Amino acid sequence: MSDIDLSIGGRSFRVACAPGEEAHIAGLGRTIDAKLTAMGGAAGQSETRTLLFAALLLADELHDRAGGKAPPPPPPPPPPEAPKPDPAIANALDAMADRLEKLASALERGATDA
Repeated sequence: MSDIDLSIGGRSFRVACAPGEEAHIAGLGRTIDAKLTAMGGAAGQSETRTLLFAALLLADELHDRAGGKAPPPPPPPPPPEAPKPDPAIANALDAMADRLEKLASALERGATDA
């Protein structure tokens, strides 16, 4: 992984990227910064909303360049892997279950004897 510093909207952001992708990512950062500059001061808007608006404008430009066709949505992320069971925990739970069953049986025998 490589790190690159981007200057967007007067702020510096450090982002990670794959080795060899630094120039491409820097170009993307300049595109976003140029869009923010072209928007002028978004008076009264938070930084988050201003960046969202810039992203929407860029997405709209991509949409227009694609002939009005929406790009396909990205594939859904793969489901998270289930954690692998720890045999020691499984054994401890089995032992506790056995103990609880023995206690329940003892209590039932005691209740019927009374």
